[in-house]
Parts: sequence; C-alpha cells; structure tokens
Amino acid sequence: MNTEQQSGKPRGKSSMPSRTPCFRPWALAAVATGGFLLTLEFAARRHGLPGPLTNQAREVVFAPKSGPLLYAGMALMLVVLTRRQRFVAAGAAIGIDVVFALVRWATGAGTGGGHWFGNGALWVILGCGVVAVTRRTGRERVLLLKSVGLALLLVAGRKAGDTWLLITAKTRPVVLDQYVATADHALGDPAWLMGRIVRATGPVGAHLLDWVYIQLAVAAVLVALYQLRHVAAERRFPRHHVVRTFLAIGVLGPGIYMIFPVVGPVFAYGSGAFGTGGGHWAVADLWPDTLPPHTVPQPMPYDGITPRNCMPSLHTAWATAIFVHSRKGPRFLRFAGTFWLIATLSATLGFGYHYGADLVAGVVFALTVEAALRAHARGWDRSGIQLVAHGTAVFALLLVSYRYLSLEMAGRPWVFGPLVLLAMISVVDAYLRTTGTWERKPAPPWRTEPQTEPQTEPQTEPQTESERGGERQLEPV
Repeated sequence: MNTEQQSGKPRGKSSMPSRTPCFRPWALAAVATGGFLLTLEFAARRHGLPGPLTNQAREVVFAPKSGPLLYAGMALMLVVLTRRQRFVAAGAAIGIDVVFALVRWATGAGTGGGHWFGNGALWVILGCGVVAVTRRTGRERVLLLKSVGLALLLVAGRKAGDTWLLITAKTRPVVLDQYVATADHALGDPAWLMGRIVRATGPVGAHLLDWVYIQLAVAAVLVALYQLRHVAAERRFPRHHVVRTFLAIGVLGPGIYMIFPVVGPVFAYGSGAFGTGGGHWAVADLWPDTLPPHTVPQPMPYDGITPRNCMPSLHTAWATAIFVHSRKGPRFLRFAGTFWLIATLSATLGFGYHYGADLVAGVVFALTVEAALRAHARGWDRSGIQLVAHGTAVFALLLVSYRYLSLEMAGRPWVFGPLVLLAMISVVDAYLRTTGTWERKPAPPWRTEPQTEPQTEPQTEPQTESERGGERQLEPV
C-alpha cells in the first residue's frame, strides 16, 4: 500500500476537478449577467436614457438614489468575513460617507434628491472585490468574489429594473388596463375598496405602507442574513436562499410587462401619481370613489413616461418570496415576513398601483420561480418539473383569461371569482405538498463527471467540506 492509500486521501488528480466545476458556473453566470446589463444599457441609450451601468457608476461619487439598498448589499457581502473584518468594513463605509457628506456640505452640492449615505458602502464592496483578486487565492478568492458579486447584483438588479420600466413606457404606447379592470369585477374590485380604506387611515397609515412598499429589498436582505449566518464558519453558501429568488423575479418579471402592459388604476382611472399619468390619459377620474363601468374593454393609448409595471405585481411576488423564506426562521422573522406580505398587499391595492388580478398573478409567478430555483438547486426530477409546469400553465391561463374573457368574468363574478382564487390556491397547495416531500427526502446527487476510481478505498481521517469539494462547490448563490 502506497503513501496516499495509507493517508486515506484521494490519489492522483482526484482533488483537482473540485476547482473547475466550482468556478465554471460562476464564470458563466458573470458573463451572462454582464451581457444582460450591457444589453439594457444599449437599449436605454437608444431611447436617450442612462442605463443601469451608468447609474451605478455615478453612485461611486454622486449622491446615491438607493442608500439603504447599498448598505443592505454590503451586509450580504460581510457574511463571508470574520467579525473583526466586518467591523473594519462597516467603519470604513461609515467614515467614507461622513467624508462625502462633509464635502457636499462644504461645497453646497447637496444630494440632488438622493441619499446622503451609501457611497461608503459601494466603495467597501468594490474594495473587497479588489482584495479578492489581488490578495486572496483559491477557494477563499472564489468565496469573497461570490459575496461581492451577490452584493453588486442586488444593487444592479434595482438599476436594471428601473431601466426596464423606462423601456416599457417607451416601447408600449397602448395599455390593457380596461381588460384587467373589467376582469377585476370578478374579484370584487379590491383596489377601489382598499383605496378608500387607506385614505381613511390618514397620513400615518399611508406613510407606513409607503415605507414598507419601498424597502422590500431591505426586508429580503434581513431574511437572507439569517439564511447565510453560517457562511463565515462553513466557508460556503447554501444551495438556495431568498436573494436568488428576489433577483430572478426582478429579471423575469419585466419581460411579462412587455407582453401585458398595464399601468394601474390610479393612472388609468385616477389622477396619476409621481407626476405622471392621469388627466386626459385616464379613462375617467373614478378611483377610488366610483367603480369603473361595465363596458366593452379595448386597448387605450397612454403617455410615454408611466411604466407598464402591473401584470404581474412584482411587489406581491417579492413579498411572497420573503414570506416563504421566513417560515423557517425564528418567531420574530416569521412575524416580520407575515407583516411585510400583508402590508405590501395593502399598499399595492390601497395606493392604486395594482388591480386584484395583478396580485393573484404575482403569487402564482413567485411560487413558480421559487419552485424552479429550488428544483434546480436540488436536482431536477419529475416532481420538480410537474410543479413548475403546473405554475406556468396556471399563470398563462390567468393572463389569457384577463385578456380574452374579461367581459365574461365581469358578467359572472360568482363563477369566475372563485375559479381565479382556486387556480391560485392549486399552485400554493402543489408547492406546499411538493416541497414538503423534498424536505423529507434527500436531494438527488450532483453529477459532475464520471467516477474513474473505485470508491472502496479506506478513509482513515474524516473529510472536511473543502475536501469533499464537488457537491457543495457546485451549489449556486
């Protein structure tokens, strides 16, 4: 028996493949993400608008529009660092922000509608990326680059989403609000009801719901920090966590906006919001006091500024993802996830940003995306394919019904209203049953490459997660 056999360690090149599969998916993901952002940048430039890369680069120096999100992204990156390194990084970010704030105050530059903080967090994220490339090697470099990439993706996802919304307004001159509003009669016109309720709560209730509505990404990071709390000790990311779902929803959702452009009741049936919409663009100034009439719906032209971002409701989808991922946390996190879901649903309807039909589609969309990501993380099998196909079919059926059966839905609300809710419930039930089975059964093994060595060699010392390599290193963030 040779020395390698006596030590119980793998022979020859058996330890080498663990690095290649670890890096390759991340390299492909980086290239795909870069290509996607460049495509959005060029598309925005064609319409005379700055793209996501330009907006992100500006925040290195100028007052950022998303200060809390930048610090939330930095918090995600810190999960791979030691406690001392976290304090140093947080202190550096705060110190840089103080310097920027003093310079702006001394020069009278102001923030231009942005936040006075956030530059420091972005500088620290970029600095850690430089450290990973220049000072780290091997798996430690990959781990730190993963965390930096995750932080930048969270922020870039917000910028990409803003660019998507502008593109929908420029490329979709007509909207389908009349169809959705007509179909919404089957659900009891919840946007009109919640609009009156929120108005009755006064400025306090409105400000609370507005804050919850805006800070969904920060809520997702709080859940993610709990899910990633062991990364520093285990030196690996879990197979699946809420940020992956959050980003996937943000990337895929705007594509549906291009297919089914809708602006929302406050714009199509009200006075508009954020300085856009309303006026002569609206059908009439009805929301939230007067229900829309039962007439034959038709596409209607709308301005080139208001985003067509209603179908599906991505805020509902994100809040659903936060709720799902908070279920395994402590009591406080479960309570926060429930609160965020209820408050987000109330805000989307109460501010007139969405119809009830949008919310139903948002729940189905979120669970379908979540199911696909979980199935991919554990390995695709028949149950995963069936669950994703079920969710996709229900989602497509909802969109087709809203577009082509809206009059029938409005004329028979006691039939179509329960059917719409039952379709959504069927996806919820399928998701709960399938994922419950997954949690009781071990995931199918990852298959990276054929094994050429016998697996019966004696092991005289336990292997660490790093030595086992292949399976865990293939787990995506």
